[in-house]
Amino acid sequence: MKTILTAAQLSITCQRLAHQILEQHPSLENTVLIGLQPRGVFFSNRIVEVLKSIAAGPVMYGQLDITFYRDDIRKGLHVANTTNLPFDIENRKVILIDDVLYTGRTIRAALDALLDFGRPAEVSLCVLVDRRFSRELPIQPDYTGKVIDTIVSQKVKVNWQENEGLDEVILLDN
Repeated sequence: MKTILTAAQLSITCQRLAHQILEQHPSLENTVLIGLQPRGVFFSNRIVEVLKSIAAGPVMYGQLDITFYRDDIRKGLHVANTTNLPFDIENRKVILIDDVLYTGRTIRAALDALLDFGRPAEVSLCVLVDRRFSRELPIQPDYTGKVIDTIVSQKVKVNWQENEGLDEVILLDN
């Protein structure tokens, strides 16, 4: 096990990414943030918390469940999470937020799910960890907390205070 981000580093990374989002979307007027269920929501909650403290206007935020849009989970009973998009995404700038970008399949599923709610003007991606050499699809983040190079047998685990009782990102060797 190797620590990639400590609790303090995770906090700083969330603040940095929120500032980068605000740089590119100064008023957040036509911008919506969408956390991907289940684990991306812990990260997106942190980003939105920081944005609310530094942005001049309101922050439009929702969560998107992609369970039934995935192509890589075929067997077993799927338990859906909650989708909560209390706004229209039509012609808005959408920022998808997830914790780890690995193969790109989660983001592809999110894009499919998103189109069922309308056609955004623009979609960008914010991730906490980018496992850049593991991509199966041509998907790249616009906002990245940490880029790491891993091998297939390794797993990136993001622990959140709200879920596991501590904040950290670790690399596990299987």
